[in-house]
Amino acid sequence: MLAAATLWGTTGTAQALGPDGISPATVSVVRMAGGATLLLYAAIARRTTPLRSLWGWPLVAAIAAMAASQPLFFSGVARTGVAVGTIVTIGSSPILASLLAWMVRGERVGPRWVVATAMSVGGAVLLVSGGEAGGVDATGVVYNLGAGVAWAVYLTAAKSLLDRHPPVFVAAVVFTASAVILAPGLLVDDPGWIWTARGLLVAAWLALVATAGSYILFVHGLRGTSVAAAATLTLAEPVTAAILGMTVLSEPTRASTLLGIAVVSAGLFVISRDRPPEPVPDLSA
Repeated sequence: MLAAATLWGTTGTAQALGPDGISPATVSVVRMAGGATLLLYAAIARRTTPLRSLWGWPLVAAIAAMAASQPLFFSGVARTGVAVGTIVTIGSSPILASLLAWMVRGERVGPRWVVATAMSVGGAVLLVSGGEAGGVDATGVVYNLGAGVAWAVYLTAAKSLLDRHPPVFVAAVVFTASAVILAPGLLVDDPGWIWTARGLLVAAWLALVATAGSYILFVHGLRGTSVAAAATLTLAEPVTAAILGMTVLSEPTRASTLLGIAVVSAGLFVISRDRPPEPVPDLSA
C-alpha cells in the first residue's frame, strides 16, 4: 500500500511536466480511462468471475465515490488554494474512513492507529502549509470535505468487495464505470495535449504506472489491511509529491517541508507495525 501511495504521489509532477494545455479535468479522464483499459485486460487474462457476482451496494458506492473524488478535490482546491484544500482533504479522510468502517463493518481502531494517524496528518499539514496560503472559501472547504468523504466511502466499499472477489477484477470494474462517468470531462477542456510527444509520455505514465499499476498494488494490500490503517498509509502520497517537487520541479526546500516528511514517515512506520486483520481466502488464483 505504501508503494501504491508513492506512485500516486507522482501524478502532480507528471502533470507539471506535461505540455501546454494539460488540465486537471483531462488528466482525471486519462487516468481513469487508460487505467481501466489496462485493468480490464489484466482481469480478462485472469479469467475472473462473472460481472453479475459483483452487483450490490458496495459496487455502486465504490464507483460513485471513485468518480466523485477527483472532481471534488480539484474544485475545492480551485477555490481554497492548494494548501487549505489539501489539508482539509488529507486531514479528514483517515478519520472519516475509520468512522465509516466502524459503522458499516464493525472495524475498531487501537491506540497505535490513533498515534500514527495524528503524527501522519500533522506531518502532512506541515508539508503543505509552508507554501503560499490560499483564501478560505466555505464552498471550497465543503468540496474538499466531500473529497475526503468520497475516499472514505471508496475504501470501505472496496474492502467489502475484496472480501469476496479477486482484487484486479474489482479494480477493473470500478475504474471502467468511473471512467464512463468522467468521460464528459473531455468536453470541458481541449484534450489535444495528449497527442503531443510529451503528452503521450505523461498519459502513458498516468495510465500504466500511476493508476493501473498502483491500484493493483493497492487493492492487494487493502485485502489484508483495515480500512482505517489503509487511509493512514495513503498519506505517503503527499510525501512523495513534496520530495519530487523539491528534486524534480526545483520547488523551494523549506524547514517545514522537511519536518513534515520526517513526521509523516515516522507515523507511517508506527502504523506499519500494527497487527494486520485476519487474512481472507485468496480469490485471485
